[in-house]
Amino acid sequence: MKFAKGIIAALLLSATAMPAWADYPDRPITLLVAWGAGGGTDAVARVVAVSLEKELGQSVNVVNRTGGSGVVGHSAMADAEPDGYTLGLATTEVNLMHWLGLTKLDYKVYTPLALMNQDPAGVQVSADSKYQNLGELLEAIKTSPPGTFRATGSGQGSSWHVAIAGLLNAEGIDASTVTWVPSDGAASGLQELLSGGTEIVPSSLVEARALIDAGRVKSLAYMSKERSKLFPDVPILKEETGSDWEFGAWRGIVAPKGLPDDIRDRLIAALKNVFDSEEYNQFMSAQGFGANFLSGEEFGNFMATNDVNFGKTMKAIGLTK
Repeated sequence: MKFAKGIIAALLLSATAMPAWADYPDRPITLLVAWGAGGGTDAVARVVAVSLEKELGQSVNVVNRTGGSGVVGHSAMADAEPDGYTLGLATTEVNLMHWLGLTKLDYKVYTPLALMNQDPAGVQVSADSKYQNLGELLEAIKTSPPGTFRATGSGQGSSWHVAIAGLLNAEGIDASTVTWVPSDGAASGLQELLSGGTEIVPSSLVEARALIDAGRVKSLAYMSKERSKLFPDVPILKEETGSDWEFGAWRGIVAPKGLPDDIRDRLIAALKNVFDSEEYNQFMSAQGFGANFLSGEEFGNFMATNDVNFGKTMKAIGLTK
């Protein structure tokens, strides 16, 4: 009897000593996206999901949870059970939304896993726009009544809004001169541009690529230190106006705060393999996405630094509350 009890106790101790990920994952994983289908964030999420399935041996289902300028989806990422079965592709808005007073959540409510991508913004107009370069567009904005020009491509105060507002501020133009029309993302914003509902879409060149290639949209400038390899003919702001303003959106995989360390470490290793995979790199290169990887604590420090810098910018352009 004592021997049997000893065996049982040893088995229980062994079971409790086993890492949380010993059987992880044993069911499908959900990858939440705070923006609509068809945009750049959705595209990155789906290619990550396909490769992550191979790494983990379980299906990874992308679910779009839009609304509230990114608040709905990012809140769902933070509020999920920290068990590794609900992940999120967080975006730049993590460093923006709380400065706007839209939510109290910030980067601290997540377990950072991996930064996967960064993309500078471009300034897109319709192909039949009379403005041939950024200088002409900015001059028209300066000399026109406030509200004459409208821009869209994301929610109020989210990444692409800050991109155009920061550009205007850097050019000495009141950012409120251009009316911002909130949308679920660049895909819907570009459709609004084509329908004539707006004049400007500050999004990544990747998100506008299909329409640029089709000759329906043109990009006037790129908010980066160097020209895009995908569109080398698009000038950077420094070349067009002398402006040093730069802005890029980032995307990274997060989990809710409290994720067990062993599950976190397994996911980080899997995501690094995804990032290094031929499939991921071919997709990112073909689409023109900027690939950049930071894991775990490095990604957390990256978000912390961006949070401070974005706060300073948003205060300067009057977007903070």
